Amino acid sequence: MTKVTVVGAGNVGATCADVLAYREIAEEIVLVDIKEGVAEGKALDIWQKAPINAYDSRTVGSTNDYTKTANSDVVVITSGLPRKPGMTRDDLIETNAGIVKSVTENVIKHSPDAIIIIVSNPLDVMTFQAHITSKLPRTKVIGMAGILDTARYRAFIAEELNISPKEIQAILMGGHGDTMVPLPRYTTVAGIPVTELIEKDKLDAIIERTKFGGGELVKLMGTSAWYAPGSAAAQMVEAIVKNQKRVFPVCIKLEGEYGIDDCYLGVPVILGKNGIEKVIELDLNEEEKALLETSRSHVKEVMSVLENLATK
Repeated sequence: MTKVTVVGAGNVGATCADVLAYREIAEEIVLVDIKEGVAEGKALDIWQKAPINAYDSRTVGSTNDYTKTANSDVVVITSGLPRKPGMTRDDLIETNAGIVKSVTENVIKHSPDAIIIIVSNPLDVMTFQAHITSKLPRTKVIGMAGILDTARYRAFIAEELNISPKEIQAILMGGHGDTMVPLPRYTTVAGIPVTELIEKDKLDAIIERTKFGGGELVKLMGTSAWYAPGSAAAQMVEAIVKNQKRVFPVCIKLEGEYGIDDCYLGVPVILGKNGIEKVIELDLNEEEKALLETSRSHVKEVMSVLENLATK
């Protein structure tokens, strides 16, 4: 029986669980949250629409009881607090790292062979925290950012060209945030290079909008996105559970790839039943390498905050 746990029953976690159930990606989906009754209520709500949407996946909720998550194949961690007024970046990292560390310890205790997908922010450094806490191979602790970022990028291109987003394939690299590296050279529309269909100034504007895509939604709604991030995490789960061997950009600890060591960055990989089956190394040009180095430098700076906290 395939079993998937989603830790954090907020908007992102609940959306992920809903997509997993609706698409019958796992036979059992366990939703866990620290707030009394929230996970149970949302899991029950998702289960009660199974007769309407005609799916068999069973959703179960739990308030901080990780015994119900035992023997999960994949665990998605969305837990963490949003940055509040007056909170510094270092405060946010310290708070969320503590949450992710505690959750990861509980997850590993009951599902030592699970593949862990991190959605918590700051994404790259929380993947770092989960990896060192779990002591699992780097291929089994991965961050979800690239699928969301490429989805936004592809959606904006589809809007500009007035075509189906299904026709667009794209890749991007780097950290999750304004130093991400969309790659127009590797972006195609039904096999046609996007640079032949969209003028450079318009494509540059789309790239900039993609980089600040999360901020645009916060400005509009007063809170961060959840439909697209939750769906992106579910897509990663599906690739693993069904051993699809799909090519996605995901956050992983690099160990020499792209000439980078000991840094958690988004790169294209093959995703299958073992987690990351292979890291794909693209032949980047000098401009792309420079952008990736800027992103690496930014992520390492954020990682150093966590490393300094650990030595206190």
